[in-house]
Amino acid sequence: MHNPFTPVASVSVDPRKARVHEEGWQSWSPSGAYALGDKPYRPTDDNWATVCYRPGATVPDGVFQGEGLLVLAPNGEDGPIKVFAAPEPRGSVPSIRLEIRDGHAEISADGKVDHYSYLGPGGIQGALADWADSLGLADPRPAPTVWCSWYEYFTAVTEDDIHENLRAMDTLDLPIDVVQIDDGYQKALGDWLTLSGRFRSRAGIADAIRARGRRAGIWTAPFLVDPASDLAAEHPEWLVRDEDGGFTHAGRNWGHDLRVLDTTHPEAAAYLTEVFRTLRAEGYDYFKVDFLYAGALDGVRHDPDVDALTAYRDGIRLIREAIGADAYLLGCGAPLLASIGLFDAMRVSPDTAPHRRPEADDYSQPGQDPAEFTGVGRQWQHGRLWINDPDCLMARPAVETRERWAAHIEATGGLMASSDRLLSLDEWGVATTRRLLGGDAR
Repeated sequence: MHNPFTPVASVSVDPRKARVHEEGWQSWSPSGAYALGDKPYRPTDDNWATVCYRPGATVPDGVFQGEGLLVLAPNGEDGPIKVFAAPEPRGSVPSIRLEIRDGHAEISADGKVDHYSYLGPGGIQGALADWADSLGLADPRPAPTVWCSWYEYFTAVTEDDIHENLRAMDTLDLPIDVVQIDDGYQKALGDWLTLSGRFRSRAGIADAIRARGRRAGIWTAPFLVDPASDLAAEHPEWLVRDEDGGFTHAGRNWGHDLRVLDTTHPEAAAYLTEVFRTLRAEGYDYFKVDFLYAGALDGVRHDPDVDALTAYRDGIRLIREAIGADAYLLGCGAPLLASIGLFDAMRVSPDTAPHRRPEADDYSQPGQDPAEFTGVGRQWQHGRLWINDPDCLMARPAVETRERWAAHIEATGGLMASSDRLLSLDEWGVATTRRLLGGDAR
């Protein structure tokens, strides 16, 4: 249930120069600055509204809206900047709206919002960086360099694919710290410890990675449950319910309507702890946890006194405790402001893709254009809230505008990850991968 919007401030604006930064709800939600005449990016599909935007937070036409954070440059980026922000974003993330009426920006919100003027340098990005600095977080740990299986093999990845690329890293002399196995090794979402038929031994492949002097990484979507999984069949009581007694709907993906693990249920929490302790014991110390928006969806949980954002944060803390303080934790598809203080690195944009334009021109969907737009808009987060993950480098010849995409990744200074079949790289691809991951370009 969303609260009504109440007035926060009224600010005189220059309609020709003013710009507004909308901060989206989660990693994949479009975020960036717009002129007043621009049409902000909105969901073009009901499913994407659930999976990639803030569910239930529809925005009227002609209105700008930030989730917990909205910034206005009323007279352009050279003048004072107005910051509107949740006073404690880790506990409550109100929606903040801006509507232009009679030469004024009328700001309203459905929860408590602080606002102030920023007079320093850097325009909107400078104001956002100043706000992040005010949170007083410790500097994040540097990110390792990574090879990730996803953008070449997707869910069809096999153990043999990992071995081939392990050998190629040595042959091509690539400075890769972590070899991260992505989606496809597991039987189903939720059945994380049961292998798909394409992998023989999860511990065995971790041993092989470590034997070559690299670290083993692995992907999970810890709060999602496939209704066809053993977990869903055997423990329906571990799933978040809706008000009508059915299951909370986490959107549709992989051809299935997805459900949500209720980490306020002691047995579900114990299972999640077992999953991550097992993976850690097998030699994995880099964890990409994905589709995290699911853990913050509203619903009826085992513990009715725990709200959705608290359940989400508690679930991430449970994972951190299971993997240990020394393991590296990368979030993705995560409600961003609610994630402050919990992660080493964070995906700050939609997925990239071998192509530039997203499906249906929805800027939450995979594509280099949306990944660049939101990645640039969230550059202020890098080194302040976490290490930014701009998503993976793809340097193989088949990738559209690969030079421009590589330049974007290099400019962010964030987490550097390769996601090609390494033997498919040409001379430019090898040299670019080596340079971006920190080696020389010989």
